[in-house]
Order: sequence, then structure tokens, then C-alpha cells
Amino acid sequence: MGWNNMIHQRPIELLAPAKNLECGMAAIDHGADAVYIGAPRFGARASAGNSVSDIRTLADYAHLFRARVYVTVNTILRDDELADTEQMIWQLYEAGVDALIVQDMAVMRMNLPPIALHASTQMDNRTVEKVKFLADIGFTQVVLARELSLDEIYRIHQSVPDILLEVFVHGALCVSYSGQCYVSEACYGRSANRGECAQFCRLAFNMEDAEGRVIARNKHLLSLKDLNLSARLEQVLDAGASSLKIEGRLKDVTYVKNVVAFYRTQLDKIIKRRKEYRRASSGKVRLGFIPQLDKSFNRGFTHYFLEGRIPDIHSFDTPKSLGEEMGTVKEVRGNSFTVAGFKPFNNGDGLCYMDEGGRLHGFRVNRVEGNRLFPHEMPPRLISRTRIYRNLDQKFEQMLSRKSAERKIGVEALLGETHFGFLLTLEDEDGISVSISCEYKKEQARSSQSENLHTQLGKLGNTPFELTSLKIEWTDNWFVPSSVLAEWRRRVVELLLSARRINLRRLPIGVKKGTSPFPTTKLNYMGNVMNREARAFYHAYGVTDIQPAFEVVRPEGDQVVMTCRHCLRYSMGWCPVHHRKSSPFREPYYIVSADGRRFRLEFDCKHCQMKVWE
Repeated sequence: MGWNNMIHQRPIELLAPAKNLECGMAAIDHGADAVYIGAPRFGARASAGNSVSDIRTLADYAHLFRARVYVTVNTILRDDELADTEQMIWQLYEAGVDALIVQDMAVMRMNLPPIALHASTQMDNRTVEKVKFLADIGFTQVVLARELSLDEIYRIHQSVPDILLEVFVHGALCVSYSGQCYVSEACYGRSANRGECAQFCRLAFNMEDAEGRVIARNKHLLSLKDLNLSARLEQVLDAGASSLKIEGRLKDVTYVKNVVAFYRTQLDKIIKRRKEYRRASSGKVRLGFIPQLDKSFNRGFTHYFLEGRIPDIHSFDTPKSLGEEMGTVKEVRGNSFTVAGFKPFNNGDGLCYMDEGGRLHGFRVNRVEGNRLFPHEMPPRLISRTRIYRNLDQKFEQMLSRKSAERKIGVEALLGETHFGFLLTLEDEDGISVSISCEYKKEQARSSQSENLHTQLGKLGNTPFELTSLKIEWTDNWFVPSSVLAEWRRRVVELLLSARRINLRRLPIGVKKGTSPFPTTKLNYMGNVMNREARAFYHAYGVTDIQPAFEVVRPEGDQVVMTCRHCLRYSMGWCPVHHRKSSPFREPYYIVSADGRRFRLEFDCKHCQMKVWE
């Protein structure tokens, strides 16, 4: 007996979102090594809070498979919220949470339980200096900014090799650097740093030049496609990432199932081939479906800045999900139309298309006859050669609404004998071993017992285990009734479950008094300092000039409300660095919302950024 020793391999974590308990358990079942879920309060998705009781249930379930549960407490905090936050953190620790994902440095001055802390992407983690500082004060994992390239990730890893790097690999993209967006607060009094983002970047705008000439009309100029690095996972790992993060704490359970299963499948292929990597949790996942990313919500896919600046990262026509391409309209006739394509349609499918004016239309299919579709109502402006997309696959969604995966921990069994009876031993794939002594009178069997022993001891269907091998070390062909074997099996499984709970190790913690100063001595409103304890923290690390957060005191005059790597001058083809082409329009440019608000654009070519001024 015995499992391979994998002590020298680097564990790789597939980290999945959980809107609620159901999504969290589904993520574990479909292959997640860890899940992140919103705390009852103070998470960066205010509408995605969860009770401590549900989080405890999720932690208990995840820990069966050596998977982890991280809880987001990543808003900036008011003074009157500090005591409640500290109390809640203790409750989360007692519920079994493995780590907290935090933004506000006030947490570092609280009386904390021995729990690991992860630095939220809301901290704006994009430089070697910032990550070094976070490692020095005790953060064990850092969520990097989505905008970083492979080279930038690699440089951080080489400079700070002992800290774990968490990298987004899939899901929606914020156009502004996370933690550096104030437009929702400025326009609607809803702070993104307080979990109340109003999705300003998904709105339609006109783009105008200094003379009021319209450059683009009614376009979603700040809306980006969704991130999809499924074809670049190996490069991300080789750059130094240890945790691959899927975005989506507001997504439903079918999204979680499909996306997690797809990335689990891709990651397992890499781990099988690259022996220096290993899974961060236990159990083998068996899927009851073939995962397909284009069947879940998406705005089209992009690698973003992983390999440098590329032109096609935005989704100007619509911020909504297009889904999978199905073909083109061949003929429109009466109350139906035909589609030239290779994929079958289903009754109840949701379809959409862009008309000649760039407007998105969606409709449901009432009836399918081959490649002829009968909508519930004929959609407008549908003509031949229009490209058709499916953003709701009715059959696929129905399949995912049922049980669609099973996760089992492999165990090896040894059935031996003693002077007074028998000895049954189970050892799981993590090397945890338990034995029970079974006093029972030995009697010779009339026929071979091997098949029945394998059958009875292998009946582990209602447990998290599956039997991978059974070794029988008997001096004779003894007879043991099936009912007795079932009782032995029940006893040894309960003992193994208990042993796995006892042997569960908390993640290492690192809160400490660092020696390195904060990378800068001045913090303006973009430092997001909202309370006295955060202010005291920065003072202790050498910051002498600290302005209050935008949410506390709104700075006078025009202010930068978004800082973006996405650049509209580049998107229009007029970048003086990349295109070396002059614009026919006069700067400064403005984006104008439907309610008449004007925002000036500033292009910082030195740092390859675009800033949006209110």
C-alpha cells in the first residue's frame, strides 16, 4: 500500500467563485481546489453575502477533499464598522474558513485569530514593490491585477518567490484597475470599493473631440470582452502563478459547474504532463457532460494584456452575452427562418443577433424543425446572412440543472487477519491510514470469497471515497457474511472520515510587524483610506501624507475617476506609439453618457494608460 510522495511538486490551485452554498459545493464537486465566497458583510459584492452557518457547511464539505474556503472581506471600512468586522472574522475562523481576502489595512491592526490573509486585487497589486511589502507584513497570497502580462507576473514571482500569486484566468473584466475606480461613487453615490458598483463601464456613450465632433455614437466604449486564458494556463503557471482564479461571485450554479469543469479538465492535462506541478486538493472528478465555455455567459473572449497590448479586447456593440456562434440566416419566410450551420437547435433556446445598425436583438425559439426555426415572435430586422448566436442552450442548461459530476477520494484497502479475527485497513490518496480490529470466528468457506469481498468492501457510493485496490492477506479462504463485511466497512469509513478531519492542517499564517516601509510616502484618495486604523497602519510604515478616501471627502475640482490600461485612442487606431498615425480629431476627447455627463480622457503614453476625468 502507499501513494506516491509528491512533496517536491508545486501545488496548483483552481480557485472558483461561489455566490452561495449551492454554488460553492457545486464548484468542489466539479473540481475546484478552493472556492471564494462573500462574508455576511463587507465583501466587494454587497449583494452576495452569506451566513456564517452556510460558510461553515461549505468549509466542512470542502475540507473532505482537502479543498479550501476563502472568504472575501474586501471592502474599505468605516470607523463604526471595525469592531463588527473583527467579531465577524473570529466567527469565520471558528466556522473553519481557511483564509480571508482583504483590502482594508485596518484588518492588520485588529485582534485576529490565527488565519491566513490574502491581499485582494482591490489593493491594486501590480508592482514588485507592492507585493514585496505585502509579503513582508505577512500576506501569504496576493491577487494580482488582471492587467498584468506574463513578463510582469514572472518578474514579481522572481523578485518575491515565497509569496503565492493568484491570477485571474476567466470571467468579466473591470476596465479600471481594481480598487482605482471611483466613477460609480461620483455619479451615483455607490462605491465600488464598498461593494456597490453600478456597472458604469457597461453603459453606452458617445465619444466626442474638443470641437464637439462625434467620433463614435452610442457605443459601449468602456465595456471589455471576458477573460479566457484556458489556452494559456501552462504559460501562466510557468510565469509563477500558484492559484488560477475564475471570476463570477454573482454567477449562477450552471455557470460555475460548466466553467470549473472546463478548467479542471485543462489543468489536469497539464499536471499529468508536467510532473513539477500537482493538484492542491484530493479526489478524482467524473463529469456527466462535456464542458464548453461558449455555452456559458460571455461577451466574447480575450487574453487581455497577457501577451502585451492587442487590439481586440473590447465589446463596443453590446455588454450582453452573445454566446456560441450557430451559423448565418439563410432564408426568412413568414413566421420562421432557416439557418446555415452545423450545430443543432433545441426548443426553448435563446438566440440573438446584431442587426445592420449594430443593435442587439434576442428571442426564444418556440419550435425547431431541422434547420428551420419558429420563434415565439419573429424578431425585427432579421435578414439573410445575419450571424446567429445562441446565448441559452436549453438542453445544456437542463442537463446542468441536475447532478452533473461526482468527486471521489481514492482509497486502498488491506484485509488481513489476527489471532482473534481480522484486521481491515484503509489508506487514502493523501496517505492517511486507519485500521479496525474485527473479532470474528474463522470458518472456511465452501467457495472463493474474493469476488464478494471486493463487492462488499467496494460499496462506498454514499461516501466521498472509492476503492482503488483491495489486498487480501489471509492464510485460508475464510467465510465472512456480507452483513458483517458491511458493518466493518461502515466502521472503517467513519474512522477515516474522522482521521481526515483531525489531520486537516490550517494554512500558514503570517501577520507580523514588517520592516520594509510602504512603497510611497504619500497617499491621495486613491489610497482608499477610510478609517483611523488604516491611517495609523500607513503612518507606522512611513507614509506621512494621507488623504481620506474618495468616499469620505470628495476632492475639490476635477478628479481621475478611472485608471485603465484599455485605451480608446489605441482602439481607434491613433496610438502615437503603436500606430504612429495621426488622428483626424482634435484632443482632448470626451465620452458622453446618455444623461449628458461628460468625462475627459487623458492618455498617459509613458505608462501606457488611459485616465477618465470627471
